[in-house]
Amino acid sequence: MRILKIESLPNSKTWLDRDMIMLHACFQILKDCVEKENIDLECSEEGHKDFYNEVRFLYQWWKERVTHDDDSQDDEMLFRLMKIRNGLWT
Repeated sequence: MRILKIESLPNSKTWLDRDMIMLHACFQILKDCVEKENIDLECSEEGHKDFYNEVRFLYQWWKERVTHDDDSQDDEMLFRLMKIRNGLWT
């Protein structure tokens, strides 16, 4: 069984709409890829630079977003994450 522990969500007794759970779940997957699966963010290969720059950007944005809880860019960033999701295999 695969379980995704979403670290950025409040305790389970706090109600959250599904759209917010989806956002946090998707960025938890990105966070896990960077921190646990060690995606190499220092790639120098020309064909992969844009991908790694985007991963780095989204990862940094999420780390700041979680502490400030500002959802003004959530849709844009989730869309950007979906555009690179095929490259997140490790």
